[in-house]
Amino acid sequence: MSLPKGLNLPHSNTITTKVCKLQKPIYGLKQARRQWYAKLSDSLISIGYKPSTDDYYLFTKNNDSSFTALLIYVDDIVLADNDLSEIRFVKTFLHNKFKIKVLGNLRFFLGLEVAHFSKGILINQRKYTLELLDDAGQLATKPSNTPYDLSIKLDCADSPPFEDESQYRRLIGRLLYLTTIRADIAFAVQQLSQYISNPKIVHFKAAIRILQYLKIALATGLFYAANSNLLLSGFANLDWVACPLTRKSVTGYAVFLGSSLIYWKSKKHTTVSQSSSEAKYRALASLVCEVQWLHYLFKDLNHNFNQPTSIYCDNNSAIYLAHNPSFHERSKHIEIDCHVTRK
Repeated sequence: MSLPKGLNLPHSNTITTKVCKLQKPIYGLKQARRQWYAKLSDSLISIGYKPSTDDYYLFTKNNDSSFTALLIYVDDIVLADNDLSEIRFVKTFLHNKFKIKVLGNLRFFLGLEVAHFSKGILINQRKYTLELLDDAGQLATKPSNTPYDLSIKLDCADSPPFEDESQYRRLIGRLLYLTTIRADIAFAVQQLSQYISNPKIVHFKAAIRILQYLKIALATGLFYAANSNLLLSGFANLDWVACPLTRKSVTGYAVFLGSSLIYWKSKKHTTVSQSSSEAKYRALASLVCEVQWLHYLFKDLNHNFNQPTSIYCDNNSAIYLAHNPSFHERSKHIEIDCHVTRK
């Protein structure tokens, strides 16, 4: 490090022998991520890359003969291109600028394992799941066929509190990261994550049941077919007044690109719905907003959808609200959601 300006030393001839002692590295600073992102993004922009306005960690570069997509997570980078010369150029540039380590074709990234086949790509979290079971001491546990028992009342007042709250929070946090690939446990984890401030024995046992379910499906993941059509379709559903304490509904929706699942969520509503039709329509509105964001994201990835996205729902009242431009007095309170979905 160079000596800072304004530093007065008693003997000017000793300046060349003095050094600065680093008290804290950049990884220990609160602004580390922001400063690193600013440095990396400025470097990428200088060679023609454009940051996405819909995902700030995505950078793209579109030429006449090639298209490059660069995705970053702190200091981990995934690079995709249809031109090997551009990939070599970017790797050389980043190496000269930051001294990077090139790991070759994508096999492992942030706990995700990527397997390449002639028919497509399989992504799972098998290694992460094994580490989770090992840390929780559940490698030798009896497996379960389902991740969640609907007969269990999580709001049970008779259940004693769980002593180690930090252990429960740590377990739920790791399960939340596992839902990056495992949509089959998304609802169960969503239910248990509501009690991290005051966990009880019944909640911890329900979390252990998820681990028991994971044991029989370690390598379950997502398969993205190479010959799948590039059409979006979304499915929305919900559990009306599912929460016994607040009587709020729980929305669940999924978005497919062709036959491949690319987006899903299970989330409790912020308000109480007075009817199942209202709750279904709010679920549709949430799905429509996510589909709209996906359209913007795919546009950044140099792909425009030629056909409209199909949205599916099993509630006739919600479907009629989506088609009928006139509002009944009983539906005025959900008029905003109706406008969003219709548009």
